[in-house]
Amino acid sequence: MKRRGQLAALLALPMAWLVGIYIFSLTMLLITAFWTTDSFTSKVKPGFTLRNFEQLFTNSAYFSTALKTLGIALGVTVLCILISIPLGIFMAKIAKPWLRAVLAVAITMPLWAGYLVKILAMRIAFTENGFVNWLLAPIGGHGPGFSEFTTILTLTYLWLPYMAVPVYTAIRQLPSNLFDASADLGAGAGRTIFTVVVPLIKPALIAGSIFTFSLSLGDYIAAKFVGGSTQMIGSLIALNINLNPPLAAAFAMVPITFVVIYLLSVQRTGALERM
Repeated sequence: MKRRGQLAALLALPMAWLVGIYIFSLTMLLITAFWTTDSFTSKVKPGFTLRNFEQLFTNSAYFSTALKTLGIALGVTVLCILISIPLGIFMAKIAKPWLRAVLAVAITMPLWAGYLVKILAMRIAFTENGFVNWLLAPIGGHGPGFSEFTTILTLTYLWLPYMAVPVYTAIRQLPSNLFDASADLGAGAGRTIFTVVVPLIKPALIAGSIFTFSLSLGDYIAAKFVGGSTQMIGSLIALNINLNPPLAAAFAMVPITFVVIYLLSVQRTGALERM
């Protein structure tokens, strides 16, 4: 009995947060998505309608924005993986201890700065007279400016640490003789990465991708500052949160649905059980 009381006391605060705030807020969000807004008074009226969800599919602009957001999130995740794997191999198996420490600080440094500070830094870098154009000018090049591609680069800069750290940690735990055995069998660097490293660090890749994918889906500030005309689903939520809260709530269910589908598909692979 005493042990149950201690366990209840231990779990009281986290369960109150999880159930009382987090789950309750999501439940209210879902309920609000079925309400309506009076077109004359702009007041929200409780009720039940599927009109808000129908607009996601019948309005081509909303539907294309949802697909574009999904594509951006996937692009950010893939780019983070492509950067993290060779970087993790270099840090864990090749770099000297002092260089490994320097790279670890460089990777985690974006986490030390404020979110808006990092966004503004990327905006300054990609302006017409910014660092990127200055760097490419001698060879006649020109940066992408404010575009969807710049949005992907900015989100990669923001969320890369969430992928790089678990990947580096997983690669560091791999025995070095696996790389030697692969080389002795005639495999090159690329084949070793795809046939030896990737399968063994799959749980770390999935753990990092959950963060990069979900955080990118819910972002809209990056698109606002460096995306030019690029809009994400978060942009539509922010645009309608005051004008039409039920419609904004319906839009908010889109990234949640994408994340749930992704988690279910990952769970089917069994990778989450090995994390």
